[in-house]
Amino acid sequence: MTTDVDTADPPALEQVYREQRIALTRLGYLLTGSRDLAEDIVQAAFASAAPRWDSIDRPLPYLRRAVVNMARDAYRRRARERGSPAPEPVTHLPEVDEAWAHIRRLPDRQRAVVVLRYYEDLPLTEIAALLSRPAATVRSDLSRALKTLKKALT
Repeated sequence: MTTDVDTADPPALEQVYREQRIALTRLGYLLTGSRDLAEDIVQAAFASAAPRWDSIDRPLPYLRRAVVNMARDAYRRRARERGSPAPEPVTHLPEVDEAWAHIRRLPDRQRAVVVLRYYEDLPLTEIAALLSRPAATVRSDLSRALKTLKKALT
């Protein structure tokens, strides 16, 4: 049984790590396309949270934000180093490959909103809080991303 990690009394770091590591790694993978990089990002997120753990009221949103920010930084760094976007995730279905290729081409913020909404199933209000952006802006980013994806996939 998993405990609610968003309570007022934050659980121990080790407990949250055991319960959320896989979900956070999946989020990192969906944002970066690299399992190794996603695992490194999750480790770094927990390491950066450890010194201030007792002052973090809501660990899961804090860690999600850290993973999103670190994935965005890694994606930008890889694009600068290679002069092109990060490699596509490995999949086995041509339709999925094509969809991911188009998702990867979205601007950082739009890509994050799509992944958080449709892969992490977060409500727009939580995405807005996670990304420190107004809910209306998140809705606009999602709308633009979906319009771009629809145009590219039809």
